[in-house]
Amino acid sequence: MNSTPSVDRPIPPLESRHGHRGGLPWAWCNLWRNPFGELTREERAELAVVDVAELAAGVQGEKAAVQLIGDCGRGKTTRMLALWRHFPDASYVYLDEDLPCGAIAEGNPLLIDEAQRLPRKVMHRIFAVGLPLVLATHRDLTRALKKAGYRVTTYHLGDTNDARLVLESANRRIEASRLGPGSVPNLSLQDANELVSRFGSDIRGIEGYLYEQVQNQAYSDGEMRFVDCVRKGRGLYL
Repeated sequence: MNSTPSVDRPIPPLESRHGHRGGLPWAWCNLWRNPFGELTREERAELAVVDVAELAAGVQGEKAAVQLIGDCGRGKTTRMLALWRHFPDASYVYLDEDLPCGAIAEGNPLLIDEAQRLPRKVMHRIFAVGLPLVLATHRDLTRALKKAGYRVTTYHLGDTNDARLVLESANRRIEASRLGPGSVPNLSLQDANELVSRFGSDIRGIEGYLYEQVQNQAYSDGEMRFVDCVRKGRGLYL
């Protein structure tokens, strides 16, 4: 996926536009926001580095299920949101561990994030309907799905989260945060390799680290550094 997506840029709140030096914290490097902050669902779906066509093929027809298994931060939700954007009749449901399971809307497909939290009775009821399903889960639900008559395609996530993926994902976020014409910073392959050596396949951990690095460089005037940048006084040091 080599095309560069464009994300509509909302107008920053007034208080964020009039700070130190009378401008945005990252205007000095042509960014209107920290690229690694929280994104909307729509933004996450649009910026996802995902082979949507391959995933979508697994949920064609009734009693078809795609199962995404992986630890936190490996890309389950990102893939779910990319599919949610791809299918106009899809429904996306996130199951919060601190809240009771509410009504689950039908969709084609129905995407359930944290599906291992489904109460057993609710799970059996959903599986009995036969809707195409995409399940993000920490627990393999193949047995229950097949018992309900589903054909199941399972992806174990994490192994493909290499430096190239980190590079493309980070630079898409940066481009989507562009303030205006001209150059913007870019994560280098060397930095991406360093991040993978530290965090492994934990993309969420990498994004959290990059967020803090960029935060440390608000209102700077040098070159954006993505690895090991720590603010000391008014300067930036490696």
